[in-house]
Amino acid sequence: MIKKYILGISGGSGGLYSISVLRGIIGAGHKCYLVTSKPGRRILSLETDTKLSGSADKDKKILVDKYGLDENLLEVIDENDVGASIASGSFRTSGMAIVPCSTGSLGSLANGISRGLIERAADVCIKERRKLIIVPRETPYSLIHLENMTKLTRAGAIILPASPGFYNLPEKIEDLVDMISSRVLEKLDIEPENLKEWKGE
Repeated sequence: MIKKYILGISGGSGGLYSISVLRGIIGAGHKCYLVTSKPGRRILSLETDTKLSGSADKDKKILVDKYGLDENLLEVIDENDVGASIASGSFRTSGMAIVPCSTGSLGSLANGISRGLIERAADVCIKERRKLIIVPRETPYSLIHLENMTKLTRAGAIILPASPGFYNLPEKIEDLVDMISSRVLEKLDIEPENLKEWKGE
């Protein structure tokens, strides 16, 4: 069965994680509704050489061509389209991930402030009790950041920091990226192909 997922990319270092999650959702045969913020697109360009314009149609073509995605399973939505399907609780999805999640977006979500479609879609997931995976990428965390994470956790979100482990002896950057993206996919109830379980010493 094809499920519907939302992926938000906000302004924070971690573009490789977001692309890996995007590929994982679509690769598993599910539909992904992608929303990127302007800062998110800028950092994505710096870290992955994926230059998105902010135009939904153009960006979809760029992603489909560059990463070999199934165009029927990807819908790119303008960040300012607060009338989009994913802005309503009546549009049922199986969950959402914000990868990476800037501390600005984190603070907005924790306080119920919707500055754009990423925050609105996440707010919908919280109020509808749907899965919301937040991948903050900041260090160190301030007390304000930690308190915002606590508020969101109490509201039902899952905070999944981009903190890869090294017990699987990674040999390349992709191995570290896969460790985080596979955990995100797992929390969305998608069986990741690249999940390496710890088997003990």
